Amino acid sequence: MSWLKPPYFADRSSLFEAFSRHINAGKIATFERYQFDSVMGERQGASFGDAYSDREWYNCHCNGGVFNLGHRNAEVIEAVRGALETVDIGNHHLPSPYRAELGRRLSATTDDRLSGVVFGVSGGEAIDLALKVARGITKRQGVVSASGGYHGHTGLAMAAGDRQYREPFGPNLPGFTQVPFGDVAAMEEAVGDETAAVILEPIPATLGMPLPPEGYLEAVEAICRRQGAKFIVDEVQTGLGRTGRIWCHEHHGIEPDMLVTGKGLSGGIYPITATLMTAELHAFFDDHPFIHISTFGGSEVGCVAALTVLDIIESEPFLERVEEAAARFRSAFSQAPFELRQRGLMMGLNFGKADAGLMAAKLLFDAGVFAVYANNDTSVLQFLPPLTIEDDEIDAIVEIVGETLG
Repeated sequence: MSWLKPPYFADRSSLFEAFSRHINAGKIATFERYQFDSVMGERQGASFGDAYSDREWYNCHCNGGVFNLGHRNAEVIEAVRGALETVDIGNHHLPSPYRAELGRRLSATTDDRLSGVVFGVSGGEAIDLALKVARGITKRQGVVSASGGYHGHTGLAMAAGDRQYREPFGPNLPGFTQVPFGDVAAMEEAVGDETAAVILEPIPATLGMPLPPEGYLEAVEAICRRQGAKFIVDEVQTGLGRTGRIWCHEHHGIEPDMLVTGKGLSGGIYPITATLMTAELHAFFDDHPFIHISTFGGSEVGCVAALTVLDIIESEPFLERVEEAAARFRSAFSQAPFELRQRGLMMGLNFGKADAGLMAAKLLFDAGVFAVYANNDTSVLQFLPPLTIEDDEIDAIVEIVGETLG
């Protein structure tokens, strides 16, 4: 699988030279050092090819869930092509039937408990909005998050994330506190009467996919209720069917005040994110209707893509199939030389030794499986195949993993 004529650059070296000069020299230097030299060419479903060779890979990274429905999902592409016959980005100042319908549909996934929706383009932007609303409503400034977590690279999102992503830019913003994920006592101590919000990923991907200890998220919710803080769940990676339910927090029976979604909402075709919130919090915009805008957030073309994504994941038996695929991986990996951290197709392969996840990523890359190690726990390899993966593809991936890492 490869393009016969890759665009713009005749060969890999000329592309790398231009990318290094104009985009990111450090990234190219790293790729060359470890010989991660793929340039995405033709892509379809669970796999993609190299633009300059006949090599191809099964995608078990999926860009953190962007390709939940595989590469170039035909239904999403058809819907977007149809929409482009009549609409474009739209104007964020004006009411839009596309935004209204997507808001209605997203609200319905929470049984209308999180009935207010604000759209964005990136996950970081959506996290920023959630934290701004929590501060605006509570009149507090404190934000508590998990050590080693990840919420994006923009202002407030970066401040709530791991230090390695923010320290090169100077001191962190005041009011932000991090505690170990899964530690109820530390959370109890950190959340007080000046805390505006607690924000957590139900399963922190960049931290190595640790599953929350039994009762942990429920305890955090109770702490927030007692202290008057808002509880925000970051489901940018865990949401939209990845764990076998539309939202990962459904496994725990909790009722967050806000939920952030993105990545997979795009269908891998058109970027869009959303921050869902209770009516109480959404009422903040009754008095401040123009205080937060996003020029490209909730673009009408993007809404069509997202509505199609919801059509697919809400159809029978999509979520049941996710669980079947998860069970097939679980059975195949039962005797593997690693610990499988898994909820649905949200998986981490824990090798128990620093940098082993990085080494596994390199070995699998060379063998035809693309996966990325967890940057804040390098002993773990993130493993996120498309939710649409077929049994024969699972078997092929498992065979490669066994032969390569066994």
